[in-house]
Amino acid sequence: MAALVRLIERITCSMGMLVAWVVFPLILASCYEVFARYLFNAPTIWAFELGYMAMGIHALIGAAYTLREHGHIRIDVLYSRFNPKTQAIIDTFGYVLLFMPVVCWVSFGLWEYWIEAYVRDEHSGQSAWNPIIWPFRLAFFTGFFLLALQGLAELIKCFRFLTGRTTDWKA
Repeated sequence: MAALVRLIERITCSMGMLVAWVVFPLILASCYEVFARYLFNAPTIWAFELGYMAMGIHALIGAAYTLREHGHIRIDVLYSRFNPKTQAIIDTFGYVLLFMPVVCWVSFGLWEYWIEAYVRDEHSGQSAWNPIIWPFRLAFFTGFFLLALQGLAELIKCFRFLTGRTTDWKA
């Protein structure tokens, strides 16, 4: 199980580092749009769509990396006062009862959403640029699939901690 966790975390980390670079095209497109619109009175037809697609890819695929780094918002008024074993039990129940069912359900739905866009050769219809939409929907699915994988790794780490196979499940 430890090898599976290491593999999942290597994938998550690699994808997180890769998707971090998506910020640069987003910044460049946004700056270009601002200059084109306000300095030259010549707005682009593509900047808005490129912006929301890049931001969506960045946020969705980066979510698994954020989970790995324990960076998601947590209401820990009580949680932080519990001992590590109680925290691991709470996390286990959260992953089993809420996180994994929801993320897996959304992942399967997004798989169908992506296939439908690919088969229909669907385009965005948001602007005159009108790009094909299936690559963006594939990123949606990929983000939630990676989130499910990382959730599985976190769940395994909790189980390993609770059964005494490791001393720190948050490592």
